[in-house]
Amino acid sequence: MKGLLKYLSPFAPDQSGAASVLYDMGGLTIICDAGGCTGNICGFDEPRWFLRKSAIFSAGLRDMDAILGRDDRMVEKIQDAAKKLDAGFAALIGTPVPAVIATDFRALGRMTEKRCHLPVLTVECTGTRLYDEGEADTWLALFTKFAKDRPDGVYEKGAVGVIGMTPLNLSRVDADPVIRDELKARGYGPVYCYGMRDGLEVLQKAGEAVLNLVVSPSGLLAARYLEKRFGTPYRMAYPFCSEELKEKLHAVDGKRILVLHQQAAANAIREEIRKTSEAEITVGTWFLLDEEFKKPQDVRLTTEEHLGRLVKEERYDVIIGDRMQKRALPDYEGAWLHVPQFAVSGELEEAAF
Repeated sequence: MKGLLKYLSPFAPDQSGAASVLYDMGGLTIICDAGGCTGNICGFDEPRWFLRKSAIFSAGLRDMDAILGRDDRMVEKIQDAAKKLDAGFAALIGTPVPAVIATDFRALGRMTEKRCHLPVLTVECTGTRLYDEGEADTWLALFTKFAKDRPDGVYEKGAVGVIGMTPLNLSRVDADPVIRDELKARGYGPVYCYGMRDGLEVLQKAGEAVLNLVVSPSGLLAARYLEKRFGTPYRMAYPFCSEELKEKLHAVDGKRILVLHQQAAANAIREEIRKTSEAEITVGTWFLLDEEFKKPQDVRLTTEEHLGRLVKEERYDVIIGDRMQKRALPDYEGAWLHVPQFAVSGELEEAAF
């Protein structure tokens, strides 16, 4: 059966990615489900729950509510929550239930805005895609709806916007101070870490940035939108490789190397190895693989069998990636360098709590 996982854990779905983007945005996040999807998001796919809270709610759809489309009941619940919490907006995130019954999210969003007197964002997730596609849709929706127009020529001196920061992409919950220090050391001014401690107020100033740094491919859709709207240039980079990891990468000994990670991180690992080695390096990822930033040999993985065939045919000497993936390669005898990937194993770079 295509897509059947026998060795790996299921990857986070699109609604988890959407909720992760919104976690620190300061809004009301409503998962349109019966409770199960929200439980998975909060229990497995969002490690920031150990550090700080976020206003994430389940719509608590019952069978007849979903079948008969009783959207007014959900709007009433949102009204009640909005009265008790100080939120700048509300976000409605889809799941398999509304996808199956073809919920009209645009109409639901308009009705909620009218009744609750709040800006409402809708993200039509289906639960059938992976987390990064849900993230990409959410980043784009946020900037499209909330980024404010700026007068021509008005920029925040040295300001850099960072798009794509979620624990699912970065495998850490403390990434914002790391990247702020890194960029300030390079002479940049304020750093807008969208979605990681920086909320809606900062996102509204996106047009004032002189550069957008995309740290995962899920942020590229939004970065291209901002380039088209404001003329803001962007580049994809991953400035989170520790000195310890760099030393390990420089010591990698192999002629053929496979790097398994999200594209921005994998590209950064490849560039670091290139400083000391002329090995043939292939990036493999289960997630988005953007054509602008890929090499001809790079590959998007689809199944465990696909990974097995790739490793067998290419005969890699070294694989760099989350050790969880070794389960799918029982016959692999080469070297393995463990680099955690939260979206694959739920393992963080370091325990911050």
